[in-house]
Amino acid sequence: MEIVRRPQSLLTYLAVAVALVVASAATASPTPAATTTVLTVGAPATGRSIPAGFLGLSLEYFAIPAYAGTDAAAIDPVFVQLIRNLAGGDPPELRIGGDTTDRTWWPVPNTPTPAGVTYTLTPGWIAVTEALATATGARLTLGINLEADSATVAAAEADQLVAGLGRGAIKALELGNEPELYGKFTWGRSGKPGRPRTYDFVHFSRNFTRISRALPRIPLAGPAVGGPRWFTDFSRFLAAHRDVTVATLHRYALESCYVTRRQPSYPTISHLLSRGSTQALASSVTSAVTQAHARGVPLRVDEINTVSCGWDPAVGRSFASALWSLETLFDLAGEGVDGVNIHTFPGATYALFRFRQVNGHWQGVVMPEYYGLQLFAQAAPAGSRVLSVSPTDTGQLRAYATRAPNKTLRIVVINEGAGARVVRVRMPARTRARTGTLELLTAPSIRARSGVTLGAQSYGKSTTTGLLAGPQRTRTLTPVHGGYVLRVPPASATLLTVGQGAAVRRRRPSSIP
Repeated sequence: MEIVRRPQSLLTYLAVAVALVVASAATASPTPAATTTVLTVGAPATGRSIPAGFLGLSLEYFAIPAYAGTDAAAIDPVFVQLIRNLAGGDPPELRIGGDTTDRTWWPVPNTPTPAGVTYTLTPGWIAVTEALATATGARLTLGINLEADSATVAAAEADQLVAGLGRGAIKALELGNEPELYGKFTWGRSGKPGRPRTYDFVHFSRNFTRISRALPRIPLAGPAVGGPRWFTDFSRFLAAHRDVTVATLHRYALESCYVTRRQPSYPTISHLLSRGSTQALASSVTSAVTQAHARGVPLRVDEINTVSCGWDPAVGRSFASALWSLETLFDLAGEGVDGVNIHTFPGATYALFRFRQVNGHWQGVVMPEYYGLQLFAQAAPAGSRVLSVSPTDTGQLRAYATRAPNKTLRIVVINEGAGARVVRVRMPARTRARTGTLELLTAPSIRARSGVTLGAQSYGKSTTTGLLAGPQRTRTLTPVHGGYVLRVPPASATLLTVGQGAAVRRRRPSSIP
């Protein structure tokens, strides 16, 4: 996708939009009707509201000291604030695991380190994690080593985590990580896979049963699978493991391993923003959602991001990743998913942030994708319902809408293209039109890796607070004939808020604990 021009000011776009509406009402419009996209907001798309904690984070075990620091008495306040920004005032959902789920252990006396283990938990790690959970009020889902195939190793790890962090901080223990790969990929530094190539769902289910019996009586999460072929076994898994209270799976839009440039999963910006990486990705979990809900179990996509298995920051750290995350979160919510954890760790091609200490003070660098997450958190607060928007196929224009319990309507219009788009939004039936507010998520181009702003605010080159800085700029928008006309800049997202939440502005806390 070509680099686009820096968008004009929001005031200019609003002036042009209003002029178009006035001209069309008085005389023939100077702009052909085909250039205006009409979007109609309708009824709720699902029967479920967005639950508290819908948007969370997923971290590798080694990411905790890298992000929070090693001093439990002085953890990184910037990281703490960036977690809070996505939680909407509710307890954040933090999942700790990923690849290091099966490469981590707590040392067991008279037991050699398992061949695939590369990371050792310590009392210091637990102290920092406990301090982080206390500072954020987070609910933790903790990965437990299954690939070691040892009830003793799994039990020792789980017992120490529960004793050190406290049962109240732990939502669930997640036994294993992507077991469909155990027979295919090398386990840590062992030099060989952790299971035979014939390892399948039946073997995994038996394995899960045997190891889980040794764990403390804490709710379990699983099966933590990433291969769609195993999604069809969700019902069998949940039937066999009634102590699993959260069903989990993983999704990535693209991958760098074992693909060619011609394949749609190869990392490019056009592939990332394709319907295959957003709508189709969300649709791939529909069967698992249905199976889990039929058994009364919520389903979380508790590990997801842009590019797996490789390094491609031109895609993973581009502004396109912000638009991708915004679209994908809405698409998953529309499929009835109960929560999503965005995966990040130091050095990842899709890392959301990085931190360092300068003269004893923490600084954070925030990547473009995080801005998309923050706009989603603002546009889809807990308790809101995702509404249908038609038409659904508008080329490089995507639109989503929510209605909050207080009747506030929020409409997000995303323009992936290289040219501005004029959009007329028709509101749901029996909705009283009132003045709304507009807020823009923009960047210099779709490929930009810096210069991102949300409501004209940004984290700059680095942040010492974890808060957006600078004056927040929004614009009011008056309804015309019961609807709203807005011009959406190229490579941007626009949030239109109508109702009680329209006047809400981000407030800067007086201090960060």
